[in-house]
Amino acid sequence: MGRTLDNIKIDEKGETEKYTPIGGGDKEGNYPARNREKHGEFLEKQFLSAWQLANELIKERVAVSAPVRDGVYLEIKGKQGYDLLTKSLEDIRQHVRLLNIKKDNNEVISATVYIPNKKRDFFLKKINKYIETEGEKVVSTIESINLAFVEALWIGDKESIPYKTPIWCEVWLRVEPNEDYNIIIDEFFELCKIEQIPFKDQKIFFPERIVLGVRADFEDLSKIIIFSSRIAEIRKMSTPVSFFYDLDNYEQKKWIGELSERIDTSNQSNTSICILDTGINNGHPLLEKVVNDKDKHAVETYMGVDDINGHGTKMAGIAVFFNLEEVFESKDIIEINHFLESVKIMNKPNDNKEELYGYITARAISLAEIENPDVNRSICMAITGKTNIEKDGRPSSWSGAIDSILSGVSDGERRLMLISAGNTNIDEISAAKDYMTAIINHSVEDPGQAWNAITVGAYTDKVLIEEPSYEEFTPLAERGAVSPFTSTSMMWDKKWPIKPEIVLEGGNVAFHQTEGYSEAEDLQLLTTNHKFLLDKPLTTIWATSSATAQASWIAANIQHKYPDLWPETVRALMVHSADWTSEMKHKILRNKAKPTRKDYRNLLRICGYGVPDLDRAIWSANNSVNMIIEDELNPFAKKPRASNFTMNEMHIHELPWPSDILLGLGETKVKMIVTLSYYIEPGPGEIGWKDKYRYPSCGLLFDVNNPGEDKDNFLKRISKAMRENEDDKNEVPNDSDRWVIGINNRNIGSIHKDIWEGTASELSQSNLIMVYPVTGWWKTRTNLKKHNSKIRYSLIVTIETTEVDIDLYTAIKTKIESKTLVKTTIEAL
Repeated sequence: MGRTLDNIKIDEKGETEKYTPIGGGDKEGNYPARNREKHGEFLEKQFLSAWQLANELIKERVAVSAPVRDGVYLEIKGKQGYDLLTKSLEDIRQHVRLLNIKKDNNEVISATVYIPNKKRDFFLKKINKYIETEGEKVVSTIESINLAFVEALWIGDKESIPYKTPIWCEVWLRVEPNEDYNIIIDEFFELCKIEQIPFKDQKIFFPERIVLGVRADFEDLSKIIIFSSRIAEIRKMSTPVSFFYDLDNYEQKKWIGELSERIDTSNQSNTSICILDTGINNGHPLLEKVVNDKDKHAVETYMGVDDINGHGTKMAGIAVFFNLEEVFESKDIIEINHFLESVKIMNKPNDNKEELYGYITARAISLAEIENPDVNRSICMAITGKTNIEKDGRPSSWSGAIDSILSGVSDGERRLMLISAGNTNIDEISAAKDYMTAIINHSVEDPGQAWNAITVGAYTDKVLIEEPSYEEFTPLAERGAVSPFTSTSMMWDKKWPIKPEIVLEGGNVAFHQTEGYSEAEDLQLLTTNHKFLLDKPLTTIWATSSATAQASWIAANIQHKYPDLWPETVRALMVHSADWTSEMKHKILRNKAKPTRKDYRNLLRICGYGVPDLDRAIWSANNSVNMIIEDELNPFAKKPRASNFTMNEMHIHELPWPSDILLGLGETKVKMIVTLSYYIEPGPGEIGWKDKYRYPSCGLLFDVNNPGEDKDNFLKRISKAMRENEDDKNEVPNDSDRWVIGINNRNIGSIHKDIWEGTASELSQSNLIMVYPVTGWWKTRTNLKKHNSKIRYSLIVTIETTEVDIDLYTAIKTKIESKTLVKTTIEAL
């Protein structure tokens, strides 16, 4: 089911008083009323008719000795506005498989299933049981049964189905556990050869899925469905950049003119992306509506505000559109809800001396804020230091200045900033002869070690090369893997923060066995060219620059959706929504049945928390609920006549858990994701930056009560955790086996995320989250008298289950509303 529900903001602050749960229960599905006998007979006729049609199509192919499948694909639709009980459409033991579930714009849910020929009676028995005994509730939720054709298996816009002209498509093949992937691939490719359907020898592996590429039109796809019993989905492959990049000037301008007419900025909110770079040439027809002259600045007047290098204008194209290729291919109105600000901090990369970067950054941000003091702003910077890099993760003057700016030390204003991790170059890859070795050896560049900023690395989905000059080249990285251009914190001491925190599209490298490595346009991102009047208006961008621009687009969209959220919360949502691709886990966790904590530390140091998902950040679903808490505490105190400071406050949050529903789900697997985000103030003076425990003003950690652990025992356990630093060996007991990342991996830096996995019944008892402080220079530097300082924090908690028919969202909302009503009533007495 889609994510269409607003996230739940819990306004109640942390407390220690017991919260009495309000009873709830599992929500009955929204099923249509039926005349059982008539409806059952109608569906039986449809089923038999679909099966007969399938057999006729098979016979036609058998007559000409063409390959055929051993079963039937059916498209099963629900009634408009009602639920479809999809989980009952599958029976793995009978090899009846549910392939996909979709919901159209008319609120009609449809599912595609595959039934082997020998299991034809599986569904007929369900229908007959429904007619005779009212059993098989699933049948009452079905509106129609038809033979599935290309449209049923196509994922994405129906307008993109290649009815006439062949295009590159992704074919997702179903694989049973323990089957040999290579045998299935060979069989499918052999069938493609028989039907003369071009394919690429590139593959992506997911649990129970293989993704392959074929060049096909509607007729070819229809043949594939008839000859293969393994089709689960078909998707349009991304259009290669070279299609647009190789167009001549006139043709590019035609595409741009068409897109310009579809740009809608009428709902442009008080949200901006401030790009600190080489300037932006806002006369470009794709940028003129989102960059005003008054919002262009330069830290030095001699520079001018226009872009003579091109990098800033390239960043702008991605920050506005995220993926320009997809925008061109779409025919929809493109809503742009944010605007851009530009502050030119250099004429070209490495234009300034390194020791000035912290100052330049602060001044640049100030220029934008003076012009527009009251906007929701994300600051985007893809400029990094190339020399004198502290490769062990220690703060620099530049990263320290950024931490200070973002935490609002001087003015109390917190800020959101996204910084590129820096790039591994092709020469390093060539020297290492293995791109993974190259990126491991290339440390995140200064100021990417800033604790409060989001540092952005790169991954890639770019694997399609169609440029004639690169015909013999192959993509170096697999689809979904980290980009060969990214940098990592693998070489850092493990006490320093996880960097990068997230990864986004950074492009790929083309490789030839004899010619080596190359930067092919097809493996880069299309964007706006600063020389649009003299040259082609479109060009390309790649590496962590494009990734950082994409990250700023996500941040702006979160700020537009929830304009009142703190910067710390926006940062938390971006990290919270991120996940690792299957290829990342395959390459780094190496398909281990039970990866170790060290394996996950390596995954974090290379990929961060994965690829952020805007939909998961801003929307909840019935079975996946995001809860947001914003609070602050006073971590330290000074006793009368005492010279030292002591620990002071900790917060306990009792979440509005749908306990009855979770208990009803029993042994069903569920997941809880927790992310804690806060800003630290950097320790004043260079000496403080040599020691982790002195650099942050204060640290915060979270813990969750174990199943069967009540509030009193939980409080007693956590109070023992109030130690001088989080690396003390007397760690508190915890159900650590259920946490994916683990305490030692998550308790570093100023953003902490972990994933709890277990059964629903176990999670029903774990609804208490504690936030408590660990020491920092606020406590140890008593002469600075910071014991009364408060620290803000954002806490995001998601509870989710794969059971799509479970409504956790309504139960949680009801609990919150009921508690609010009780509180309001008591206060009125």
